[in-house]
Amino acid sequence: MSQGQRADNSPPYLADGRGSMSFLPPRAARYNASMVSFALGLAFLAVLLLAARAFTHATVASIRRLLRWLLIVIGVVLAALLILSGRGTMLLGVLAFLGPMLFRGRGLPGFGPPPPPPPPPPRGNMNREEAYEVLGLRPGASEAEIRAAHRDLMRTAHPDHGGSDFQASRLNQARDILLG
Repeated sequence: MSQGQRADNSPPYLADGRGSMSFLPPRAARYNASMVSFALGLAFLAVLLLAARAFTHATVASIRRLLRWLLIVIGVVLAALLILSGRGTMLLGVLAFLGPMLFRGRGLPGFGPPPPPPPPPPRGNMNREEAYEVLGLRPGASEAEIRAAHRDLMRTAHPDHGGSDFQASRLNQARDILLG
């Protein structure tokens, strides 16, 4: 028996020995499958390029809205699959684990970000002696010394450079008292 023949002498692309043709010969089936894969790949690439173009022109709010709906759809599909496969109790466990994240900021007690820390207590009005002390100067310093001390201290105390609003406002208040 030759390699391309079956035991009943029918060609390999015949589905059964009675002479009926299968869907396609093996070589044509491989060609057809590769063409379908190629077409699907091109379609996926086109959709990906269109999505990238839409992403570059989208606002942050619309991207958040899209991601939220995408997560909802994925969650519903996964929940349906868990229920249909008989793993409903696993779904309850997942909801118990992810519940706080899902309901954060919805006005429910116990959910949401912690409140911001309170600002430091105000120290009231600053007098001239305290202003000299804040700037690290001796009483009776000149206007140039006051400005130089303020500028040097603000380099480290400014919020943009690692300082705090409280430190910067104290330095500004001290400068204003001494120069005013």
